[in-house]
Amino acid sequence: MQRLSLVAIIVPDYDAGIAFYVGKMGFELLEDTDLGDGKRWVRVAPAGAETAFLLARAMGGQQTAAIGNQGGGRVWLFLETDDFERDHDSMRAVGIHFEEDPRVETYGTVAVFNDPFGNRWDLIQFAHASADR
Repeated sequence: MQRLSLVAIIVPDYDAGIAFYVGKMGFELLEDTDLGDGKRWVRVAPAGAETAFLLARAMGGQQTAAIGNQGGGRVWLFLETDDFERDHDSMRAVGIHFEEDPRVETYGTVAVFNDPFGNRWDLIQFAHASADR
C-alpha cells in the first residue's frame, strides 16, 4: 500500500505558519518537534485529513525565493469542503483573502484564496461526493 502522507509548504517562519494554518484556517497541529539548530518538524492538517502538510522553514536564498511560489503562480493546493458557504464565510470572517467571488463550474463550487505567504489555493466543494471521483 502507498499513500501521500505529507506535502511540504515552505514558510518564512514556523510560528507564522502555525499562526495561519492552525490559528486562522483551523487545521490541527499534529506535531511540533524541536530538531535542534533552530529546525523543527511541524505537521498540520485539516481535521480528519489523510494527507498533512509539513511546514518547512526556508533556509537560504533559493528556498526563501520559493516562498509562495511553489506552484509557479498557479493554484496548487485544493482544500475540499462539504459545505462551501460555511467555510467560505468563516474564512472571510477571519480575514483570509479571496481573489474572486465563488463560482460554479461543472466540477463544483470554487473560489481562489491566498495564504499570507503567497500560495494560491482553491476552496472547493465538488459537485459529486469524494467517493464518486
